[in-house]
Amino acid sequence: MKIVFWQQEFEANMIIGCIGGFLIAVMSSMFGFGGGPFMVPLMTVGLRLPMYIVVGSSLLAIFFNTSMSTIRHYQFGNFDLILFLCMFPAALLGGYIGPQIAKRVSPTVVKRVACVGLVLLGLKLLGLY
Repeated sequence: MKIVFWQQEFEANMIIGCIGGFLIAVMSSMFGFGGGPFMVPLMTVGLRLPMYIVVGSSLLAIFFNTSMSTIRHYQFGNFDLILFLCMFPAALLGGYIGPQIAKRVSPTVVKRVACVGLVLLGLKLLGLY
């Protein structure tokens, strides 16, 4: 599939995107972590898209996955409304400030920070950190 964004054309393999997105949605819904740390590498490495397209696209994809997971966890009684109400405004503020910071630093720095975050997340999920 060809994607045109800001007068630049990119090609992405939609089969890899659909299969990868499905697997990430299933895993993040089962284990309760956000799909962002996995969607971003899928789109940058697997689909070879630039970071400025990946960020917004992954947020939109994660929004639907997170909404469905939240509804299902609420139905199972695994939902803390007070925690949600505390985190929601902070998430909105972070979603506004993050792109402002990313716009002012080089894409290499953004990727390196993301890599460090992924390594720390992986260590935490493995119980090593």
